[in-house]
Amino acid sequence: MDTNFEKWLKAKKNIEISDDALQEEDVIGFLDNMKGFLFPGYVEHVNILSDYMDEKMDAIRYYLHKLLRAVERITKKSLLCENMIDCFFNHIPEVDELIQTDLQALFDGDPAAKTKSEIILTYPGLTAIFIYRIAHVLYELEVPILPRALTEYAHGKTGIDIHPGAKIDAYFFIDHGTGIVIGETSIIGKHVKLYQGVTLGALSLREGQKLSGTKRHPTVKDNVTIYSGASVFGGETIIGENTTLGSNVFITSSVEPNMTVTILGEKKHKE
Repeated sequence: MDTNFEKWLKAKKNIEISDDALQEEDVIGFLDNMKGFLFPGYVEHVNILSDYMDEKMDAIRYYLHKLLRAVERITKKSLLCENMIDCFFNHIPEVDELIQTDLQALFDGDPAAKTKSEIILTYPGLTAIFIYRIAHVLYELEVPILPRALTEYAHGKTGIDIHPGAKIDAYFFIDHGTGIVIGETSIIGKHVKLYQGVTLGALSLREGQKLSGTKRHPTVKDNVTIYSGASVFGGETIIGENTTLGSNVFITSSVEPNMTVTILGEKKHKE
């Protein structure tokens, strides 16, 4: 007599496998090759750099084509894969430029960092930003599903949840990072620092899909620091330049530039 497990296994072996799915191994393969392409020598040993870069380009094209074809099957819509891949490659120089500024911001802002190599190899903040920047390009190219799949992989790997639709400028600094949430319509300026547990969220989602396409998340201007556990909500909320938000503050309205805000409700101009 078959055991419960044997009956289950027999049934499992006869199910129809759908090809309408993104394979996680392809997501990982794509991101690993992108990391090797932008940070040569940090994923595997490199003998001849020019040959290595050519190999990475071929691998990126291979994995991205597989992922885009899967999206086409899921959505039943053509993405013109080869054209889309060419468009993606044309954005890589600006992605690399932005990631290099993020790396510099992390090195400049964290006295615990001894070298940039340490940051590339070990810092979850850079990993999350790196994957976000790649996903954001695909989001801007209007590729469905895949950008979110990439950032959710980063979320699981780092504990940092950045929606691919968020707009984040250069020199972005995330320290520690666990529990950070950045919503889809967030706008973040240059030289912004976020610490663990920060939320840039929407005030209310009761209207659900009616809010799609609207500005639901805050704008954070240049040179803002937001400390651990702070929550900032609302599409009309603007945090002005050079402002500091202290730990655990709850913000639902705009804060003017050059302010310090604390959990005690104090707002004061910086001296």
